[in-house]
Amino acid sequence: MSVTTQQQLSEQEIIRRDKLKELQNLGIDPYPAAEYPVNAYSTDIKAGYSEETKDQYQEVCLAGRIMSTRDMGKANFAVLQDSKGRIQLYIKRDDICPGEDKTLYDTVWKKLTDIGDFIGVKGYAFVTKTGETSVHVKELTILAKALRPLPVVKVKDGEAFDEVTDPEFKYRQRYADLVINPDVKEVFIKRTRLMQTIREFYNAMGYLEVETPILQAIPGGAAARPFITHHNALDMPLYLRIANELYLKRLIVGGFEGVYEFAKDFRNEGMDRTHNPEFTVMEMYAAYKDYNWMMDTTEQLLEKVATNVNGTTKVTVGERDIDFKAPYPRVPIYEAIRQHTGFDVSEMDEAGIREVCKQLGIHADPNHGKGKLIDEIFGEKCEHHYVQPTFITDYPVEMSPLTKRHRSKAGVVERFELICNGKEIANAYSELNDPIDQRQRFEDQVALMERGDDEAMYIDYDFLRALEYGMPPTSGIGIGIDRLTMLMTNQPSIQDVLFFPQMRPEKVQTAE
Repeated sequence: MSVTTQQQLSEQEIIRRDKLKELQNLGIDPYPAAEYPVNAYSTDIKAGYSEETKDQYQEVCLAGRIMSTRDMGKANFAVLQDSKGRIQLYIKRDDICPGEDKTLYDTVWKKLTDIGDFIGVKGYAFVTKTGETSVHVKELTILAKALRPLPVVKVKDGEAFDEVTDPEFKYRQRYADLVINPDVKEVFIKRTRLMQTIREFYNAMGYLEVETPILQAIPGGAAARPFITHHNALDMPLYLRIANELYLKRLIVGGFEGVYEFAKDFRNEGMDRTHNPEFTVMEMYAAYKDYNWMMDTTEQLLEKVATNVNGTTKVTVGERDIDFKAPYPRVPIYEAIRQHTGFDVSEMDEAGIREVCKQLGIHADPNHGKGKLIDEIFGEKCEHHYVQPTFITDYPVEMSPLTKRHRSKAGVVERFELICNGKEIANAYSELNDPIDQRQRFEDQVALMERGDDEAMYIDYDFLRALEYGMPPTSGIGIGIDRLTMLMTNQPSIQDVLFFPQMRPEKVQTAE
């Protein structure tokens, strides 16, 4: 007995397929190939139409989805949704069917079209007796028949009711979610505006946007578990990048003064409200700079991002008001731990820090070294206290294998993480450019790997070779675009700012 996948059609889906056949029997192509000459958009008409400007709106051509209809006999009202918004249509039988044949109105429009279908209309703008700017339709064309009905969302006076909030639907069928929930579209428009602002900011500084490999022989630049694949032609393992840092620093070696990249990174780790296995990071590296300069620059950047995205430096995140206006507090990590736990771990060895973890009720993984343990303490007991943007600085050497040692403080490096709303949104260094020190730091990571730390860094010998050619003093930063977008758009989950977040496989209906 064989099992075959079979699409289970609802009654509505069967009816729509029957309508599709009827359209074809009438000689109407439900999916025409020709360009449709759109010259106007819903919101532009509503914003620009007036008695003084009405002559400009006598020959408008729009296209979009039917979102509702209201039957008035020989005339209909309908709502068309295009890429910018919605507008009311007035469709009169004798206008779209000026001759004796009324099939287009009586059969095609009234019987064979459905909510969700794409149509094109030509006509002129006017204002109804109730004061609503609308389009009086003179020509109507079927552009695409929708075979699956959209979930119904009621809209009155610009407000949506009965919105679909089921995450399974929203994230798996984002294409439908975008159609019925206009606020979702606005989140992604703001995401693009955010990224454009960052580009403009760095471009104005003369820095170059670049691209670096996603498939890498060595998954370097961060402490994370990678995805692994196999390249058949070269017969070698390759990794999806966990970071693009080491390649961007190679470009600084090569003579570029400033480079940046919006990178898709991949980490084979857990998923939660702030983690997706595929995520976007913007990394930037600037020669002859240090982490103090980077803090100043990052404040300026995020102030500009907030203003461009929302019109103000202040954003609301849940019940909290967060202000991205510079400057931001700068707190050394050991001071943060002392303040929030009462323990000074700055002079402790690994055994002492393990004892602190025990007293604080924090699980101390036996495979983790001193750096990871300090990271655990900060993450468990300190991070959530930092709601307003705050630079946590001067991390221990053991936590930061790619970072320059502090110029005046022993045992720590010139690094900061920017914490906001209790989560890291940026990580930056004065970059380590001493090839001998860098080799030793990599070897220390190998020792951690041998202890069982599956997030420890690999040695990248080609990167070491690049450093031996000489890299100028450099500062670099990575900013989590997904988390920053969450803050700027008041979204509680990373899935809400990704068009297509990773999900478990969908259950497929089968029939024997």
